[in-house]
Amino acid sequence: MIGLILSILVFNVLAFKTNKRFTTNQIVHIWMFTIAAQHIFDVFINFKFRGYWYFTQETDWQGIFAYTVLIPPVNMLFLTYYPFSGKLTKKAAYILLWSVAVLLYEVVALLPAPWGYFHYGWWTWWYSLLLNPLLFWMVVQYYRWVCKLERDSKTI
Repeated sequence: MIGLILSILVFNVLAFKTNKRFTTNQIVHIWMFTIAAQHIFDVFINFKFRGYWYFTQETDWQGIFAYTVLIPPVNMLFLTYYPFSGKLTKKAAYILLWSVAVLLYEVVALLPAPWGYFHYGWWTWWYSLLLNPLLFWMVVQYYRWVCKLERDSKTI
């Protein structure tokens, strides 16, 4: 639990202190999209197929923090420095760098309690390495869509 609490504090402080890009509306969108996507994915991989879990294999209160306030600020940090106007190779390299960084964090979260809180069932770090770039790409696409909606919005 110590590792989770420290991570939440560090990621949230960094995300909000470095934010020079996002409107309040965009922050809410990033957080809600992240929470919803993580829950949809985890309903199957975690609860149905027992691929991985936080703390215990059952639904528990301490896991709520991992689901709600851990990953959204990471996505904010990721988007804060994403090279939106860069070349495709720069964007791909950035996503790959973040995917590796998140994978390294995942390995640390696998440490025994009280530092670790994450556990593998049949899931392996290879799955994360392959899936994380897709998830980061989805966050970018969603953020772009939100920005487009904001630009195209009209008041009634």
